[in-house]
Amino acid sequence: MEAVVDDKIPYIQGQIERLVDEVVYLPGSEISAAVVRDADILVVRTRTHCNRSLLEGSQVRLIVTATIGFDHLDTDYLEAAGIRWTNCPGCNASSVCQYVHNSLLATGFLTSSSPEPLVAGVVGVGHVGSLVAADLQAAGLKVLLCDPPRARKEKDFRSIPLERLAEECDIITFHTPLNREGEDATYHLGDTAFFRSLRRCPVIINSSRGEVIDNAALVQALDSRQVRAAIIDTWENEPDINPDLLQRAVIATPHIAGYSADGKANATRMSLQAIAEFLHKPFTLSIQPPTLPSDYHYGAVAEGPLRLYDPRVDTQQLQSHPASFEQLRGNYPLRREHLNPIGRLIGF
Repeated sequence: MEAVVDDKIPYIQGQIERLVDEVVYLPGSEISAAVVRDADILVVRTRTHCNRSLLEGSQVRLIVTATIGFDHLDTDYLEAAGIRWTNCPGCNASSVCQYVHNSLLATGFLTSSSPEPLVAGVVGVGHVGSLVAADLQAAGLKVLLCDPPRARKEKDFRSIPLERLAEECDIITFHTPLNREGEDATYHLGDTAFFRSLRRCPVIINSSRGEVIDNAALVQALDSRQVRAAIIDTWENEPDINPDLLQRAVIATPHIAGYSADGKANATRMSLQAIAEFLHKPFTLSIQPPTLPSDYHYGAVAEGPLRLYDPRVDTQQLQSHPASFEQLRGNYPLRREHLNPIGRLIGF
């Protein structure tokens, strides 16, 4: 039994070997048809596109993506080919929540001198969006939720139309999957028409999928002051991202919102459990990221939640070295949501 594994998935080495006979570790972009031909299991991230061109003629039986999103998997082909697949829903939800909170905190957008509370719109209210909504509400904001497919499934869930968010919100944050077609298409959900419909010059946040926002249209909206500020973690055409948006964004990071060590450990744990269940093997494991020293600071001397994670550090690195997008993403420093494995959450 052979597995091919993206070598940037942390905490997996020494664990997956307990389940399979042979493991090949490679960068995600180097996992090719020749590499996977004799593999039974793939463990990937978003950089590996699992489709016919990669898999046809191989003996792959299971694909596990150690991510929430799975638009890099051609699920129609996989199901037709009899290849099982699974993702890790919710694995890094609290990490993305920390990213949104600390980005707003670092840029001063969580506070307002107005007697009325700020209004935040959350577009996509799944694992991540639900946590973000609860966090912003706890921070004193009024929160509007937009998730039409969830509203159709849950009679008690009220979804506010996107058009109303455009009229009423001071902050709009996107947490949708990428759907290119159909009733729930999210491709370029934030387009020129959307930005022109904005009434309160909001902060726009995208930490979902790059193509959910038309990046060129967002630059124009910033230039015309339809948008107050942009906080961008996911980009169109990664790693060749829009240089104008990179320099205009107040927070600009290399697709790392979910990259806390805690979120990564969750994803690896869920991935290994999926493999164990597929192989019908009993498997127990305990993955704990390293404990931080009590005087830890994330690259800068900051207080409160920013002491554990300050997204301005990542922004400065990416804006200074845009060609290093993949390197910054693939060699990301230790970031924790907790002071220690059993410590309380900081920043929520």
